Amino acid sequence: MSKHNEKPMEAGDEEELALLRSRFPDTGQKLNIQHQPNHQRIMTSITRTTMTGVMAVISCTLMSAMPAASGTPTKPNVIFILADDLGWAELGCYGNTFNETPNIDALARQGLRFTDAYAAAPVCSPFRASLMTGQWPARVGITDYLRANDKKHLGTGHVTLAKAFKEAGYATGMVGKWHLTGYQNEGAEEFPPTVHGFDEALVSENRGIGGGSYFFPYHFNREIKQRLPGTEYLVDRCNLEAVEFIERHQAQPFFLYLSHYAVHTRLAGKPELLAKYENKPNAGKGAKARENNPHLAAQLQSIDEGVGMIMKKLESLGLMDNTILVFTSDNGGESNVTTNRPLRGGKSTLYEGGIREPLIVKWPGVVPADTVSGQITSSVDFYATLVDAIGSKPDPKQKMDGVSLLPVWRDPAKHVAREAIYWHYPLAVPHFLGGKSGGALRSGKWKLKEDFNTGALELFDLEEDIGETNDLAEKMPAKVTEMHSMLKAWRAETGAVIIKSAPAKLKKKQ
Repeated sequence: MSKHNEKPMEAGDEEELALLRSRFPDTGQKLNIQHQPNHQRIMTSITRTTMTGVMAVISCTLMSAMPAASGTPTKPNVIFILADDLGWAELGCYGNTFNETPNIDALARQGLRFTDAYAAAPVCSPFRASLMTGQWPARVGITDYLRANDKKHLGTGHVTLAKAFKEAGYATGMVGKWHLTGYQNEGAEEFPPTVHGFDEALVSENRGIGGGSYFFPYHFNREIKQRLPGTEYLVDRCNLEAVEFIERHQAQPFFLYLSHYAVHTRLAGKPELLAKYENKPNAGKGAKARENNPHLAAQLQSIDEGVGMIMKKLESLGLMDNTILVFTSDNGGESNVTTNRPLRGGKSTLYEGGIREPLIVKWPGVVPADTVSGQITSSVDFYATLVDAIGSKPDPKQKMDGVSLLPVWRDPAKHVAREAIYWHYPLAVPHFLGGKSGGALRSGKWKLKEDFNTGALELFDLEEDIGETNDLAEKMPAKVTEMHSMLKAWRAETGAVIIKSAPAKLKKKQ
């Protein structure tokens, strides 16, 4: 059972206090900052671990206090920032003119922005499985979001991305949403981040997370103690924990996975930011506005402020030049609360609006600034790329479906060849947002989409038709046959099983 036993402490770091107060102004209350010896802070913050794991954390922490030998090359730190349900078209650097994301836009100007980056699934848990394993969700066996009492979970036999970093000598920490297990509190066997290679797991869930819970107390983990003054906001809390993790581990290489719960529904922005966006021209009305949603914009600004906090902390500690920063999302935006235009569809669908994601990478001195790449990439590629970037290799016993895009990071004009990227999304019951049981692949400019219920096949030329408005299947039957054969062969190789939604259940759900 995951536990959070954070103990608020008096502020001891004036610089940190000033920074946080500038983000969370409330002069009438003290900001609770854990100011303890590092090993005590870790032991009161991790969710669940064995004593062996705790001793390993203490050992790593003590080693972090030792300065590196002069002239010794240091491995790059890695910070992976994941937004939840953030569509491809929500950021300023991707053309949005309503939402305000100055820090993420600055990240793009200082790094590399991808135009054709994809999630390996149109919903949450399969994406996270692909990130942690470098494998297609079909191979992992997690192809839909996990329910709170789900018997499925990410198997402990996987050499996860966090384990790979630990084996390379990194401190590993996760802040926020895990969603790769059912929960003991809900009657399932629980496998939290700390059994998958994370030294620390902060503000992570131990109950179902559906429905949103953005203001303290958090329904998804009732053991979390408030640390911020006033009405604590979840995005702010995650940002705080991320900055403090960086501070704690500044003397050793670290891997930080900041996995925000926002902008998952039910949307709820901070009142002061919500008022700002509600008063903007052409603002939508309410949390379910399907365009220019003020709640979504407010939540996204809070995420963006956290990106700014992280960059400022890295600069102040002299770590920026040796840190890889990645920003992306786990699936497309929910069509009930936003539009993914010019893309078609949204979360839960295999149209572009459900699977194409923003992706930005910054690595000073390695990734050229203010560059754009049209490289086709899937979330299965993060594992191979990040392990390659730190000078390591994936465990040879673990099948690696992703490919390293480090050559593209170094030179965005380059292209890493691959046959195709694939999706497998079998559903016994259609997703409540409209997603249907199906599969897809993209090969070059071509995309084939298959409906498992009807057998219908759609073919799109994404270079000419990014909105998937012109189905070419009838005009190009040979291409359809070729790509469908590729998709069937891939399903056979990965063990993917086709599921058709039962008609009775289909009618009931609608």
